[in-house]
Amino acid sequence: MDLAWWHWAVGGIVLIVAELVVPSFVLIWFGAGALVVALAVALADLTLTAQLGLWLIVSLVLVAAWFKVFKPGMHKTRIGMADADVIGEVGLLVRDVAPFEKGEVRFQKPLLGDDVWTCIADEAIKSGERVRVVAVEGSFLKVERV
Repeated sequence: MDLAWWHWAVGGIVLIVAELVVPSFVLIWFGAGALVVALAVALADLTLTAQLGLWLIVSLVLVAAWFKVFKPGMHKTRIGMADADVIGEVGLLVRDVAPFEKGEVRFQKPLLGDDVWTCIADEAIKSGERVRVVAVEGSFLKVERV
């Protein structure tokens, strides 16, 4: 069974439209790969194996490019995954913190997508003081006075 160019075009459009229902932003690249194969089949006579191989290669290259080039820091969106990137950073306390009260610390450069983080501490520290991150506890940063 040979697939005509329009089979690939319809399949590509269906995958791109399916992205609206399944917002993973991966199906769109397989749909784009199908559209590339539709163009290739319209220009040259390809076997079914060559068509499937081209679709797989183009789709995987597009997915890899999306995550490598366009979304380079996406794997660092959860704070628990990046303890080593955060520990040791110095920031300015913008809201008082005490042993049983949460405070807020602001960093000069954003850490994991945000420059203000809720923090906890073992001692009372007034706002305006510089603090260093010593640990990550859940979604809070544990800080100490510098």
